[in-house]
Amino acid sequence: MTHSFALHIPDAELEPEPLDPAQIVSGTPEVSGKVVWESADGKQIRGVWQITPGVVTDTEADELFVVISGSATVEVEGGPTLRVGPGDLAVLRAGDRTTWTVHETLRKAYAITL
Repeated sequence: MTHSFALHIPDAELEPEPLDPAQIVSGTPEVSGKVVWESADGKQIRGVWQITPGVVTDTEADELFVVISGSATVEVEGGPTLRVGPGDLAVLRAGDRTTWTVHETLRKAYAITL
């Protein structure tokens, strides 16, 4: 996308995204998302992401996100435990190994740097 834009995040239509079964610790979480902007070199990504309840693991990129709806507990291996819900801003660092316990379907807007 080359022009300025606005998006009402709660109503944004998202596409299913594959979740590696090896990342699922418990439950049957499903992930969906939408990239709304990406830099020409692919190193900056902005978008909306959603996950349904369950427990999953991940290795993070540099990311800033704001929770729009839902709630989760994000345990950072060797670091803090983040409890996030609507209106919360969080920062994850590249290489953080995390465990996400999603209590209510969580939707977030994010900015990632690769």
